[in-house]
Amino acid sequence: MILALHHVQLAMPRGAEVRARAFYTGVLGFEETEKPEILKRRGGLWFVAAGAALHLGVEEPFVPARKAHPAFRVASLEAAKRRLVGRGIAFRDGEDLPGIRRIYLDDP
Repeated sequence: MILALHHVQLAMPRGAEVRARAFYTGVLGFEETEKPEILKRRGGLWFVAAGAALHLGVEEPFVPARKAHPAFRVASLEAAKRRLVGRGIAFRDGEDLPGIRRIYLDDP
């Protein structure tokens, strides 16, 4: 039935596009993709990286999700940490799982 995951959507507050764009493109390395004309009036942004699509949709009132999150695989966790530190992005070490090392960070 399911062929693939098409996209993940996360909520964002109205007017946060500039901060979100800087974070997802400048820090995480996503490429912004254009939203269809019919959806642009709603605000928000669409991104893609490594074949995965991430949509940020405006939600009012905005309430940050407590547990919902995307998880990204990186080539080197140490290199990713250095990149985050170099850009002033705080992160928290997560409890490792068998074969998986984890960190957590919050988007703006």
